[in-house]
Amino acid sequence: MSLTPTNPLRETALEIAEVASTSGWDVPPRLYALVRTASLISDEPALARELGVGADDVDDSFTAVEQDDLPTERTFEDFVTEIVWPPQVDGTAVVLERLMLPPDAEGSLPDDESEVLGFVAEHPERQEVRLTVAVTRDGQSHCIVDVRGSDDLAEGPDLVPGLVAMLRQTLVE
Repeated sequence: MSLTPTNPLRETALEIAEVASTSGWDVPPRLYALVRTASLISDEPALARELGVGADDVDDSFTAVEQDDLPTERTFEDFVTEIVWPPQVDGTAVVLERLMLPPDAEGSLPDDESEVLGFVAEHPERQEVRLTVAVTRDGQSHCIVDVRGSDDLAEGPDLVPGLVAMLRQTLVE
């Protein structure tokens, strides 16, 4: 039994996470524009056909359109601040991999920011995670945390608040 209610954004985030899982680990970030499926069919019928989206898919769902040619020489956090989605985009999602520490290790992080990455990379309790975060213009969010080597997913609206905030800024007009 799922404690997380089903909604179109959650379903889209789960689909994106599933697609990402088929690519394995150690892959670059993936960025998506989220468009209401009904709008896509009416505004961009050729694109809808190309993506295999049809009239049967029209409900409150989103269609995720992967963005190509993301910068590889910079981190996602460095270039996300330059993204501004047009009004036709109803939301955005990202999949990226990071290292996480358990909450009790945060107190021992070095004060010098330049030392933090090395500290995390060498920490014996670090975990590799794949984060899937989706947000919409109307304030919804859904996060999925997939720990490498585990079959369990953690999910909820605000598991990765910093990344949620970054993505929301790309939707501000």
